[in-house]
Amino acid sequence: MSDDKPIRRVAIIGTGVIGASWTALFLAKGLEVVATDVAPDAETSLRRFVKAAWPALQRLGLAPGASQTRLTFTKDLPAAVRSAELVQENGPERIDFKEKLYQQLDELLPADVIIASSSSGLTMSEIQSACRSHPERCVIGHPFNPPHLVPLVEIVGGAKTSEATIERASAFYTGLGKQAVRLHKEVPGHVANRLQAALAREVYYLVAEGVVSVTDVDKALCWGPGLRWGIMGQVLLNHLGGGQGGIEHFFEQFTGPMTAWWKVLGSPELTPQVRQELIDGLHQEVGSRSITELEAQRDEILLGLLELRRKYDKQQERAA
Repeated sequence: MSDDKPIRRVAIIGTGVIGASWTALFLAKGLEVVATDVAPDAETSLRRFVKAAWPALQRLGLAPGASQTRLTFTKDLPAAVRSAELVQENGPERIDFKEKLYQQLDELLPADVIIASSSSGLTMSEIQSACRSHPERCVIGHPFNPPHLVPLVEIVGGAKTSEATIERASAFYTGLGKQAVRLHKEVPGHVANRLQAALAREVYYLVAEGVVSVTDVDKALCWGPGLRWGIMGQVLLNHLGGGQGGIEHFFEQFTGPMTAWWKVLGSPELTPQVRQELIDGLHQEVGSRSITELEAQRDEILLGLLELRRKYDKQQERAA
């Protein structure tokens, strides 16, 4: 696989929430995008999403050549991938669907075209097993929703993925401004979703046990550790938690209490009753706000954080 060929034309397979968001990002970075989806109103929904996302992308800065007019849509899969230099696949999380699709893509595409999956639940070893010719060019490129705003992308290969593919995919995503995280082993849910799942387990347990309401547990997260997590990761924050002694002192001071808490963390069963309690608490927290209003709130505050982080990074670059 050539590692010096620039990727300028991307095919998007599946234009739901994730595929549409990828499309908006790729267009904002000056790429040409050909999208395909079999849903009846897919093209209309996709163009509506890109148009709505464009002001936020303009705030973050458009690349030279960025334009919504560089989007082409077709329901014909072979036509969509014919001239693609990378395929970003966002299909249903069903292994039978993925295997059939990847077998077809493997037959359609030249050997140097990367096939990247946004899959959050399936492993690439499972998916690429259907590729008879070039499974080495298949890789997971799992974003965090919404991909056009959240920089994270998790990259993990399957048993037959080449190192060259992983390196080229990492360079491609990093070149778009993404923060690429390399996984050295396949695990269900990758990394970020496992972290979310671990936190969700304790959140649901605390509500189910009557310790705290849904509103207050969300408040505890977003106005406490969540603020810090938007700036630094857990291990780096532990380093600061140790004061001038750093992480060495942190472990000396907090290993005992922390491991004691681990032993009493909950494992809730999401029974119909517990789910209903969470649902009722959520609607009490949300009130009359619609999904659209909540998404707008999330994205506006997220944009502010991204702009602040970019300003800080530029200041650090100038000081270096």
